Amino acid sequence: MIKFLSAVLICVGLICSTSVQAQAEQQIKVDIQKKLGTTVKVKSVHPAPISGLYEVLVGNDIFYTDASGKYLFQGEIIELATGKNITEQRQNDLNRIKWSDLNQSNAFKTVRGNGSRQLAIFSDPNCGYCKRLEKSLQQLDNITIYTYLIPILSPDSAQKAKQIWCSADPSKTYIDWMVNGVTPNGKSDCTTPLDKNLAFAKTYGITGTPTLFFIDGSRFPGAVQITDIEKKFGSLK
Repeated sequence: MIKFLSAVLICVGLICSTSVQAQAEQQIKVDIQKKLGTTVKVKSVHPAPISGLYEVLVGNDIFYTDASGKYLFQGEIIELATGKNITEQRQNDLNRIKWSDLNQSNAFKTVRGNGSRQLAIFSDPNCGYCKRLEKSLQQLDNITIYTYLIPILSPDSAQKAKQIWCSADPSKTYIDWMVNGVTPNGKSDCTTPLDKNLAFAKTYGITGTPTLFFIDGSRFPGAVQITDIEKKFGSLK
């Protein structure tokens, strides 16, 4: 009976502790939101790996605060014993998606070699960094690339994206434009997935192009170096 009562008291204590912690996190969130105003949204507040600090997620950015919510600062937490960048790891986890969330019917597919390695790219046809990336990607073999067009840079981006998607061979038309500078000039009045791609980008915080995703859901923003892409593929084996 004594052991049973002790177990019950421990459980009650844990429940109470969890409740108090949740209330503290909610209060910090409310206080910081008031101070930041309505221009940005505080998504969540959770204890940071360091005692006394809390992680504050504002949009897709990580900040830290103290228990009083008086200070807000941005920086990286490095674990000295291992050299691990805890903030970077946490940011990568937050940016991760489920590969299955990507609707491949909303992308056109480019296959080279046996196509065994898979990569998804969100691209704007007028994006200079996207063009640079596409030229680099020509070096990769045994790859399947799913390209999701998101025209976010200009009205002309939407026109070109429609012409690419509506062409007889979207992958070829896209590569001809991005790599060889051959302007797409076909029809643009077919049904496209552009609105769906833009909605997906908004939901998952894809605010720039190019943005790459690998099958483990990890996200690489920007014109990533081929060496880094190959390194990532190597880690997925």
